[in-house]
Amino acid sequence: METSPAFPPGARHALQHRVTAAELAPIVALVGSTDLALTSRAAAALMTRLVVTRFPGPGTRLLREDFRYAGTLAEGDMLELAVEVAGPAAGPGALLLRCAVRHAGGAAVLEGAAEVVPPAIPAPDSDAPFSMQPRRMMNLLLERCRPMPPVATAVVHPCDAASLEGAVLAARHGLITPLLVGPEARIRAAAEAAGMELDGFEILSTPHSHASADAAVALVKEGRAAALMKGSLHTDELLGAALGREAGLRTERRVSHAFVMDAPLYPRLLIITDAAVNIAPDLEAKADIVRNAIRLAAAIGIELPKVALLSAVETVTPKMVSTLDAAALCKMADRGQITGGLLDGPLAFDNAVSEAAAQAKGIVSSVAGRADILVVPDIESGNMLAKQLAHLGGAEGAGIVLGLRVPVALTSRSDDASSRLASAALLRLTAS
Repeated sequence: METSPAFPPGARHALQHRVTAAELAPIVALVGSTDLALTSRAAAALMTRLVVTRFPGPGTRLLREDFRYAGTLAEGDMLELAVEVAGPAAGPGALLLRCAVRHAGGAAVLEGAAEVVPPAIPAPDSDAPFSMQPRRMMNLLLERCRPMPPVATAVVHPCDAASLEGAVLAARHGLITPLLVGPEARIRAAAEAAGMELDGFEILSTPHSHASADAAVALVKEGRAAALMKGSLHTDELLGAALGREAGLRTERRVSHAFVMDAPLYPRLLIITDAAVNIAPDLEAKADIVRNAIRLAAAIGIELPKVALLSAVETVTPKMVSTLDAAALCKMADRGQITGGLLDGPLAFDNAVSEAAAQAKGIVSSVAGRADILVVPDIESGNMLAKQLAHLGGAEGAGIVLGLRVPVALTSRSDDASSRLASAALLRLTAS
């Protein structure tokens, strides 16, 4: 048996990777134990990810994995992952790979072998961050964006490595044509420190973050930009400029924020709204929040999204305003005031995402247990829900502001480049 010319014996791929909490959480959830000795199982997921995304790459078919484990893993640990072609394996076109995951000091976490059938065409070197977890959302969003031309985007105050890297990645993936708006010296210093090239990127220099927000909004008003992407400034600075009367970006619809979340233990993407803009929305505001979320769902390929209107209980009670609002929103949908989705509520969170929980409570609903959109009662519950899914449930998230004349990719200053790339994909899908 012969190996593929693209993957000869001795061909090797290695990379450095820092462990994230999002990579450890699913192991605990699936195994059902917090025993530290089991954390090394996360190394197997990392190795599988390396094999199917980098070497041999997308299109690889897994036949068998035989790994031995040692030691433990913790958030922040620096690892070296390496895979090497040992030679042919049994079966047409199959390869035997030697696999190893080691701590930076050299101690082994995983050693063993994998048998795979490599792709017919080797994948080019990827510039996407290896830390994307999971990749379901990113693959779906990038695939939907593929036929679309890049959208001219004002990147507001990208004065740190994360926001610059997100813009650069989005440009390389053909999502945006970035206009970098901020203090030029700080932008170039951040790029140099991160080893990034800004050749071909237009920079509009401003003295400070407030001026960056005003200048970016002016670019939209002038027709030079069709979208906004938040950099390293406060959200209220950017939205304050975008919502000003002189900006001309407001529409008749209420502005709202939505997270698109990819939780490893849920079979579909989740849209959570509103977790960043509307503090305590009334019924009228919630109606627009739902309309904006349905529009976003359609943009990412969910044709008739199931909308769960969340509360602490699933019954209507006058003592809980969220239950009254949920019932009213459902009736508005019945009367054609809200279209494009299936609404149900009030629903408690477990009833919205778990069919078993809904059945146990006798809830008969086309939405319960299969929600695509979760509409929260207020900003506090939405913010906590999204961050719990991210930090304890291993979910990947992307954020977008809707309801303005142009979309705004809104990320946290602590978000990594992969979250910013996903937010840029949402921006591209919702830009006209």
